[in-house]
Amino acid sequence: MTSPPRPQSRTLTLEEFFLGYEASRLLFDAVREVIDSIDTCELRVTKSQIAFRRCKAFAWAWIPAKYMCGNTVPLVLTISLPDRNPSPRWKEIVEPYPGRYIHHLELLTVADIDDEVRAWL
Repeated sequence: MTSPPRPQSRTLTLEEFFLGYEASRLLFDAVREVIDSIDTCELRVTKSQIAFRRCKAFAWAWIPAKYMCGNTVPLVLTISLPDRNPSPRWKEIVEPYPGRYIHHLELLTVADIDDEVRAWL
């Protein structure tokens, strides 16, 4: 017996993803500029997030206001690291499987995307 095909995430343009979220777009563009200054990567834009990929995804950007009510930050940058990073800046760190830590960083202003963030990326 074969499994049914998994539904594919619909890809969007950046304009579609950020429609109505101009502050989030400004932060995303600043993150993308930092990543592009390090090395080129591929973007995969879906309804829920934007993945930055080289051989595999290493960072994701998403807009909390699309999913949460109330006051939210304009953008969250999620970074996959092999170890738990001790910085107090992380909103949340989870270990989805041994040896892989997902770190969530809330971005309020472009100034939040500093040399420390560049080092993590």
